Amino acid sequence: MGGRVRVEGGVAIPFHVSRDEFVTTVDQAVVRSQPSLIELQRAEGYWHAPLEANAQMNAEFIIFSHFVDSVEPMLEAKLAKFLLDTQQPDGSWNLYRGGEGYLSYSIEAYFALKLAGSKASDDPMVAARSWILSRGGIEAAGTLARFYLASLGQVPWDATAALPVELALLPVWFPVNVYELASWARGTLFSLMALQSSRPVIEIEPDRSAFELYCRPLASTKFRQPRARKLFSLRNCLNVADRVLRIYDHHHFSGLRARALQCAETWLIRHQDANGSFGGIEPCYLLTPMALRALGYRNDHPVMRKAIEATRELVWDFGDTALCMPCVSPNWNTALAVKALLDSDLDAGHPALQQAGKWLINHQIFKRGDWAIKRPYLEPGGWAFEFYNDWYPDVDDSAVIVMTLARTQVDNSDAKERAVLTGANWVIGMQSRDGGFAAFDADNDSEWLNHLPLADVEAVTDPSCADLTGRVLEMMGTVGYRADHPIACRAVAWLKRHQTPEGAWWGRWGVAYIYGTFSALAGLRAVGVDLNAA
Repeated sequence: MGGRVRVEGGVAIPFHVSRDEFVTTVDQAVVRSQPSLIELQRAEGYWHAPLEANAQMNAEFIIFSHFVDSVEPMLEAKLAKFLLDTQQPDGSWNLYRGGEGYLSYSIEAYFALKLAGSKASDDPMVAARSWILSRGGIEAAGTLARFYLASLGQVPWDATAALPVELALLPVWFPVNVYELASWARGTLFSLMALQSSRPVIEIEPDRSAFELYCRPLASTKFRQPRARKLFSLRNCLNVADRVLRIYDHHHFSGLRARALQCAETWLIRHQDANGSFGGIEPCYLLTPMALRALGYRNDHPVMRKAIEATRELVWDFGDTALCMPCVSPNWNTALAVKALLDSDLDAGHPALQQAGKWLINHQIFKRGDWAIKRPYLEPGGWAFEFYNDWYPDVDDSAVIVMTLARTQVDNSDAKERAVLTGANWVIGMQSRDGGFAAFDADNDSEWLNHLPLADVEAVTDPSCADLTGRVLEMMGTVGYRADHPIACRAVAWLKRHQTPEGAWWGRWGVAYIYGTFSALAGLRAVGVDLNAA
């Protein structure tokens, strides 16, 4: 196999491993890993584990609980302890493990800890406050953080990005409409529009506030939307549009506003899933019930009661701490677990695989979701990432599930054949006009929207990407398609156009280039593309 290195005392020491030694080591790892993975399977047939996240999730869950008056003291203490345990030595909280402090999340974490009972004089809070103030204070908070802060009176509502709810009335043929945003941003936008139109403020005790994060008195603080470094830039132009929209928001037409609010309310309620959740992801889980509460829904209303109960699905209790996850991932976990077991030569008829196959078949979605706005004639048949998310099945999960079901033996072969056929048909039907594949929608590529004030991390669209395109090709190869099929041909061409000069592909939904490159190569190989060709 050639040279490898081991690290001793921080020093890389080269050593040689023969091919036979390497294969033996892998075989031994497989022998040990297979039983361990099977042991983690739930009785119902799926796999489920915590989805790690940064401080933002725990902080927003605590803020949400205070807004909707659903605080559970023991749970809040565990969520707060997780925040304290993940605080960095400089007092901040980061965007990803090992990264530098991230201001918005640090502000939210600080405020959440205050709500949970921490004192401003506590050492962790002193360190956090010093770090936050040194970087601009609360007025430098990001867009989403400002909405959470405004809902509990920590910043004025005028500090939030202008999002007139009348935007909900724009038709789908209009160049700018809600369906040009990615699924996660779309549901979030509806909630934020309803919140901003209602401008609720829940009063809290003075000692739980975060006013000490202001660098100057509130009366003299000017909140501005984040600016681009270049004066003449798309983001700065859109900031001007934000100011225009803000003027309209203060002088709106009452009849049009009422109609738009009704439209937003109807859209939000219609998108509630069977378990009470919204959108399958944390911002929608939390912000939608907040918006409905602002519109007058009480906690004992069936919609609210189910919504609040559903938020508890996001919490993974570790005993002394708890994590609020971005979402739950049983279908994705199950598909990857089955694929790993099959790829490591577990018998396709093994009871664990049969049970997993039944679980996956029973969770296929035959309902039209938001994806049908741009693919109205495509028959449904995808799968979601989560237990419940019928409005947003995703191409990635569906492709992996189809390829694993095709290789797995189940008792009901007719049900399996139907799942594979309808699933594959839905997946390939989601090809975008550029030939690639995205996660939740087709042709969701208006990337200029990533410069809106709403877009904190410039990720409010769902464009084609290498990992999804490669995954679909791998699925197509698994069920018998080759590279000369028109769908595969366009996908292969997309990958060739987007390969970097160094030979890699960037992965959107995994760890950058390694993820994108292995996904693309696996897909190309599956449909018969010669990987050694120039």
